[in-house]
Amino acid sequence: MRRTRILTAVLALAAGLLAGTPPALAADSTAKVSLAADTYTWKNARIDGGGFVPGIVFNRSEKNLAYARTDIGGAYRWQQSSKTWTPLLDSVGWDDWGHTGVVSLASDAVDPNRVYAAVGTYTNSWDPKNGAVMRSSNRGASWQKTDLPFKLGGNMPGRGMGERLAVDPNKNSVLYLGAPSGKGLWRSTDSGVSWSQVANFPNVGNYQQDPSDTSGYASDNQGIVWVTFDESTGTSGNATRAIYVGVADLQNSVYRSTDAGATWTRLAGQPTGYLAHKGVLDAAGGYLYLSYSDKGGPYDGGKGQVWRYATATGTWTNISPVAEADTYYGFSGLTVDRQKPGTVMATAYSSWWPDTQIFRSTDSGATWTRAWDYTSYPNRANRYTMDVSSSPWLTWGANPSPPEQTPKLGWMTESLEIDPFDSNRMMYGTGATLYGTENLTDWDSGGQFTIKPMVQGLEETAVNDLASPPSGAPLLSALGDVGGFRHTDLTKVPSMMFTSPNFTTTTSLDFAETNANTVVRVGNLDSGPHIAFSTDNGANWFAGTDPSGVSGGGTVAAASDGSRFVWSPDGTGVQYTTGFGSSWSASSGIPAGAIVESDRVDAKTFYGFKSGKFYVSTDGGATFTASAATGLPSGDSVRFKALPGAKGDVWLAGGATDGAYGLWHSTDGGASWTKLSNVDQADAIGFGKAATGASYQTLYTSAKIGGVRGIFRSTDKGTTWTRINDDAHQWGWTGAAITGDPRVYGRVYVSTNGRGVIYGDTSDTSGGGGTDPTDPTDPTPTGACAVTYKITNQWSGGFQADVQLSNTGSSAWTGWSLGWAFPNAQTISQTWNAESAQSGSTVTAKNVGWNANVAAGSSVSFGFTGSWSGTNGKPTAFKLGDQACTVA
Repeated sequence: MRRTRILTAVLALAAGLLAGTPPALAADSTAKVSLAADTYTWKNARIDGGGFVPGIVFNRSEKNLAYARTDIGGAYRWQQSSKTWTPLLDSVGWDDWGHTGVVSLASDAVDPNRVYAAVGTYTNSWDPKNGAVMRSSNRGASWQKTDLPFKLGGNMPGRGMGERLAVDPNKNSVLYLGAPSGKGLWRSTDSGVSWSQVANFPNVGNYQQDPSDTSGYASDNQGIVWVTFDESTGTSGNATRAIYVGVADLQNSVYRSTDAGATWTRLAGQPTGYLAHKGVLDAAGGYLYLSYSDKGGPYDGGKGQVWRYATATGTWTNISPVAEADTYYGFSGLTVDRQKPGTVMATAYSSWWPDTQIFRSTDSGATWTRAWDYTSYPNRANRYTMDVSSSPWLTWGANPSPPEQTPKLGWMTESLEIDPFDSNRMMYGTGATLYGTENLTDWDSGGQFTIKPMVQGLEETAVNDLASPPSGAPLLSALGDVGGFRHTDLTKVPSMMFTSPNFTTTTSLDFAETNANTVVRVGNLDSGPHIAFSTDNGANWFAGTDPSGVSGGGTVAAASDGSRFVWSPDGTGVQYTTGFGSSWSASSGIPAGAIVESDRVDAKTFYGFKSGKFYVSTDGGATFTASAATGLPSGDSVRFKALPGAKGDVWLAGGATDGAYGLWHSTDGGASWTKLSNVDQADAIGFGKAATGASYQTLYTSAKIGGVRGIFRSTDKGTTWTRINDDAHQWGWTGAAITGDPRVYGRVYVSTNGRGVIYGDTSDTSGGGGTDPTDPTDPTPTGACAVTYKITNQWSGGFQADVQLSNTGSSAWTGWSLGWAFPNAQTISQTWNAESAQSGSTVTAKNVGWNANVAAGSSVSFGFTGSWSGTNGKPTAFKLGDQACTVA
């Protein structure tokens, strides 16, 4: 089921967009772009989860400090006060999109402020860049990066094994990293700044999921898969002597050094025929626990075992919860209770049917109990209850027959961690969410423990298409793996994904412009129809009928009045129908695989694009004629949209660095095109409500303009552009879809490849322009102001704070400078969304270019990390220039 996640990413990213480094821009670029004209607030349209969480890492020395890693959607830090997750890698930009895939995380137990992430999405050609190790000294608020001489694979087979990255718990300047692709074991001795291969490590691994795969995806050597230290063999400030390393080799999976990495040997007597997915060291009990599978995961695995290795005697004991002959799955998730030595848990990660299984032992694996057992088949007795009311779509709208249940306990359960400070709290990742419990020990007393999603703030969907109708729900989304959602409230999790049918991935959707109740979507499904229709704005759906030969969703377009549809599915040619797809006819004059869209005024006009040619139909999709226009992108990495309310007004974005690449506009239905000279590259185009006084709808694009990659807005038909995101909000690859909101000026919905649907709202509620804040003639801000100062995170010696500055006056600011004095000698170490200077206790924070303009009644926010000792009191007075601000 989760295989579609890989295919979605590849189809979105491999079509020429990422082949090499873009050439330098011509010196005479005429771009008109303001990088400092608006302040945007960015949030997720809440889905909560939606993707695979292969790793959860608790810090071993500080309570409530935890991290989660995702395969393509970045890393997150747990916020105990709100029980939510904070994204940490939104600053990853377009050129480094692969660094949103996190193959491993490590939290430093010696200095909890330090955290490390090994990043990179694919080890084959799909990702053109090498991997990197990112390091942070402020818990992921900001990062430094060391590029590696090889690739890493956060979305490759075997990504649930680990952790591949580890910090020496006694000498924290020493880190180890297990590499894939035969690159071996690597070590840093300067806190992750530089890395070198451990030349004498004897085994680089040899396991390949499928050696015959010519793409390099399934045939990659999964390499070194975990590193763990026995902290009892070292002292503070001295390197730990005993280090265990897991290798993807069915015959030689575990190695050890007893001299701090100087020499390495294969552990004698170890099991063979399996891969050790995890190696968890319980120093208090003197055991290394290992979970084994015959495959690398996360989808496969037919047999498994769990073993215990006595570190003092070298004795191996098979402690498998189930006899090997009775397994149809491998083991992966593995954890011990640091408060109760001898308590160990493991998961049957690849038990797809009827459910995953979780095993628990309180006697070091001598005996086990299960999360659920059969009473009399097919009936089950569960030791748990599940409450998914916060994410009700996790039931998948299913009504299965026993022994299946809904919601499922999970699948792809490769991450499982008991809080090292709290025996009652456990978290585990699945292919769709992150679950947890806060009364785990009720398991042992015969009661039922409660499992709930612990995933708020962690958004990990890959977005293929977006639509914001003029009425009804403000947002409809086409997503990988979970199909898509109808958001009636962007701040709340929808009750259900699209069902009837449930597509594994929705590839395209559209609505009738003048009848927004009519909606169509197409997608992928292993068996069943690939198209569905709604007559109530996407609230309810019914399946259409596939024409012969359809193998996948492709793209679809609805006539402006909903009377007909044109579909370009995978597996066969373009088709058209009147009504709701009970029968289809082949369109003529347009090649198979063309991208299709509709005119938003004329119900019989449809458009198509394929391999540099633009096609037009004026008879409802029955026949298409190729436009004579030339100079459009030659490949198929193109997205185009017709403007609502204007017949024949079409915008086209796309291309590749080795040919035509940019943004084109046609006002005659594609007969002729004008390329915008002020846009270097563009990959998606959308429309939103016009600015006040503007006669043309607002344009939004994911593009490169003026040499800068970002999300841009134009209120004057593309004559000038404003970058509305900033370097802290880039989200990797954003080229699949973008749309404005036709009802809310300035609101834009942005697709990401693993961070869900991002939406932004402007502080410029008037929809007007503004002066250039870099102009020295701009006035100094005056008028009433209010400040909210909030400490969002605090730890020993350090803290993080957010400041919101509100313009409560009647005039807009075109530049601001806020001053205050710390009461307890706190010092600022790093600031974002502002420039700061400090002299003694006095601090001045000034706008950066993009957030200088603050309209009356609007606000701007910035944040910083700092240090403190003794007391961390809040400032009591703030001034905007000479104007005292109200303190909230």
